[in-house]
Amino acid sequence: MRKLLTLLTALFIVSGCTNGDQTMQDRSTQPCANNPNCVSTQDSREKFSLAPFTLQSGATIEAIETVALSLGRAETATKQSDYLRIEFTSKVFRFVDDLELRIEGNNLIVRSESRTGRSDFGVNRKRVDALRKALKDANLI
Repeated sequence: MRKLLTLLTALFIVSGCTNGDQTMQDRSTQPCANNPNCVSTQDSREKFSLAPFTLQSGATIEAIETVALSLGRAETATKQSDYLRIEFTSKVFRFVDDLELRIEGNNLIVRSESRTGRSDFGVNRKRVDALRKALKDANLI
């Protein structure tokens, strides 16, 4: 029992050191690596791929940002005229996932990836599914 408590304490301390990375490169158009903690509209492999997001005319990065932030535990890390990087932080261990969104013509490029660990237990795919529903409800896609 004592070993388990020590291990959990160490994990909590280490995970508490995970902060937002303001210098992160834009990877929105890159396919995922081989870790199953990433999904992308730019990846053709089945376990990583996402169906395209086709934007309605008039959809703006500001409106998309508002919808994405409404998913909870989210903070805008980078914002440009056609690009967003939003950081999502898990409740318990404070792990950070990056959601990247880029407008290209009438398409929204979407990439969501966990920064740490190998598997995310499907969290990024579920988040993107929730984003798709919220964007549809807001008539943005």
